[in-house]
This record gives sequence, C-alpha cells and structure tokens, in this order.
Amino acid sequence: MTGTDMKQEPVPTRRIPYPPSRNRPHGYAKYKLEGCRCYPCCLAVSVYNAKRERGIAYGTWQPFVDAGPVREHVLALRAAGLGRRRLHVLSGVPERTIEQLINGKPGKQPSKKVRVATAEALLAVKKDAEPADHMPVDATGFLRRMRALIARGFPGSFLARRLGMTTANFWSRLEREQVWAVTARRGRELYDRLWNQDPLKLGVSAHSCNRARNFALAHGWPGPLAWDDETIDDPKARPRGVERRAA
Repeated sequence: MTGTDMKQEPVPTRRIPYPPSRNRPHGYAKYKLEGCRCYPCCLAVSVYNAKRERGIAYGTWQPFVDAGPVREHVLALRAAGLGRRRLHVLSGVPERTIEQLINGKPGKQPSKKVRVATAEALLAVKKDAEPADHMPVDATGFLRRMRALIARGFPGSFLARRLGMTTANFWSRLEREQVWAVTARRGRELYDRLWNQDPLKLGVSAHSCNRARNFALAHGWPGPLAWDDETIDDPKARPRGVERRAA
C-alpha cells in the first residue's frame, strides 16, 4: 500500500464549548470553558482533580455548588445594567444556562445547583464591567459630566461634535433619565479629556465660552471641581460647595 493510498488519521482537536473571554481569570473555569492550557489553568485543574479524587474516596465529593449566591450575583449584575447577552459575552456561560439559573426551565423552578465551572465563570464578572453599547443605563453621570463641561465654558455644539451627534440630539439627552451605554462611555471619555482644559485654547470663542458659562450658571449646574470620581455617578451624591436651590 503506497503512501497515497493510506488515509490520514484526523488530528483530534479539543472542543471549546464557550468563546474565549478576556474578562475570565485563569483557573479551572478558563481551562474547562475555553480550553486554556497555560500553567495557572493546568495547576488549578490538577488541584481540582486531586480534591475530586480525595472527595470520591471519602464519599464527600460534590460536583455542584449552591446556585443561590450565584443567582444573587447575576441579579445584581443585571440590576447594574448587564443584560443576559452581555453576561454571556463576559462569562462565556450560555444564555440558556443563565436564563435557567434565574427563571428555571418552562414549568420548573430555577436551578438549585450549578456546576463549579459555571459558578466561577459568572462570579468572576464584576459590576463595573462595561454593559453592551445599546443597553440603557442611568444617565446621572453623563448629565453631570456634560453640564460640568458647559459650566467650564464648552458650548453644547462643541461637545456634540466630539460625541458624534447633532447639537439637537445632545441637548435632548440632557433631559433623559437613561442613555445608551455607549453614549455614557463616550461622555465619560470626553469629560476625562476636557474637565481641566481651557476652552479658549481649544478653539472656543470668548463669546461662546461666556454664553455657555452663563447658561450653566442660570441653571445651577456646577463645574468639574464640584465632583470627584467617587460621587459623580452616584444619584444620591451632592456637589461640593453648591447649596441646594430653593424649589
């Protein structure tokens, strides 16, 4: 039989059930869910297997963990603006599994137990993870940042251009309770670039700068120095050095 007559045996490949996620830390879950074979992941699996074999030998092995803490964590993430699809992207856990964890299968109660890898993957997702671009989020931080920049002397038209929207759309967003996550993120990035900059040195005319400042003053909008990173997104926080206006 010649070499050309022989059929090549297919090279076995590892099945990676979930897509890779940059947010998942290296360990047992990343090894199982993504097929990562780095040293920390392999070490975590070795420790897990040793614990499993010891547990089986002593009759104490439990391959599942309580779903309650995982479910509470997922509900907190969803309340923070992370939808089911976004949780899937960040954790690699299928949307169906997340749905069953929260609401259960049709006609059944939510899951009481989850696998260790699923629990670790979901618990690794943090509340400060960026939500999907078109997920509605609280507009408090966006409003305060844009109003503070206007109080600094940046006209609405100037800010609108740098946010990639029309001036009319910009002003309409300053009247909303929610904005898209992508809008909030762009507003945060713009604020970080401009909060301590002189509008006059960035091409804003003295007339436009004064108009913006007077407009903000008339509406009681504080400038950037009234806020810090810990308070600007908190709806309950009050700006420093600004008295509450009478109704």
